[in-house]
Amino acid sequence: MFRTFRARVWRPPRAHGEVEEDRVVAFLELFYDLVYVVVIAQLAAHLAHDITWRGLADFVVYFGLIWIAWVSGSMLHDLHGRNDVRSRTYIFIQMALIALLAVYAADRSEEINGFAVVYTILLALFAWQWYEVRRQDTGEFAALTGQYILLIGATVVAFIITIFLDHDPQLIVWGVIVGIWLLIFYFGMRQTSQAAGPVRFVGESTVERFGLFTIIVLGEVVVGVVEGLAESTRDVQTLATGILALCIGFGLWWNYFDTSGRRLPTNDRRSIPVWLVVQFPLTMAIATAGASMVTLIEHGSDSHAPTETAWLLVGSVSVLLVTLSVLVRTLVVFSELRSIYNASSLVMFAIALAILPIAWWNPAPYLTTLLLVAALWIVWTFAVVRWLRHPDSGDRPLEF
Repeated sequence: MFRTFRARVWRPPRAHGEVEEDRVVAFLELFYDLVYVVVIAQLAAHLAHDITWRGLADFVVYFGLIWIAWVSGSMLHDLHGRNDVRSRTYIFIQMALIALLAVYAADRSEEINGFAVVYTILLALFAWQWYEVRRQDTGEFAALTGQYILLIGATVVAFIITIFLDHDPQLIVWGVIVGIWLLIFYFGMRQTSQAAGPVRFVGESTVERFGLFTIIVLGEVVVGVVEGLAESTRDVQTLATGILALCIGFGLWWNYFDTSGRRLPTNDRRSIPVWLVVQFPLTMAIATAGASMVTLIEHGSDSHAPTETAWLLVGSVSVLLVTLSVLVRTLVVFSELRSIYNASSLVMFAIALAILPIAWWNPAPYLTTLLLVAALWIVWTFAVVRWLRHPDSGDRPLEF
């Protein structure tokens, strides 16, 4: 009976290279992503009411830790999970821990940092799951998985130490940890992609998961607009600012998914690491844009928005365009439609620099949002025009 149970409902994880080519994102993974909506909303709410350099640094570090947790959990299931009781059990345990992270992300007043305690437990769970993967791996993959487990173990030790630190030194150590993990993701993906050879390491389901995470952070733009309007006197200027701010979110969605979303990265050791790591500043920029909406709309009827709010919003849109200009160059379609993507990438970068003086000028909030909507519209329109002029587009629907 026990062997039958193990064989049918508690199977070992898939080894590296055991790729499910036609795998689709399951409903359980969508449920898993929803928990991250809550924790990111808590982080954005903190930043919305503390738009300072200190508040921004705090947000970047906490968001980085949450992003690392999401990538770790998502890649674990995408590369090694199965649709069985074992995989579901692990995912639900992760979800419970992430829900607790959301609680402690909102309330950081306790003497012992609950966020650090729960994050340590989550990392320990990841380490155990990767150990189970390593038991299935052989050769070079087993060595790489072993190195990754050692990294998680070192991070667990570091987090245990930071549990009892004051907030400032704790934040510094966490920031260093985030930086190290980004480097590990980059160089680790280079090694893993090389070891995988012709096997596609990042498949359509992985790309779809990153698209879904982008939608999660885009939701923070909507939340920021609604919260800003709810807390403001809704005169004509404030309502106009709110609607235009929402249009910024629409523009971010349009530019991301029409140029990069649902598109596979080139299957080589140069493109895949860049494709992965650049997702971090891209999604973070969308979340910070959403956080800036609250204060911007609250001052919708003023002649100027608070200076820090203007810089946060404009800077966020600028960072997104820069990262998007890098992201498109990692895609398979970049080489297929080079005349479209190369020119669009350069325009994204140019517009990203061109909009920065808007923050320095800091006009009325409705005008700031209008100018940013126009900038995003220019980027998208340029790509559309290039598409329509492309000799291979013919009469096909717009799909680039």
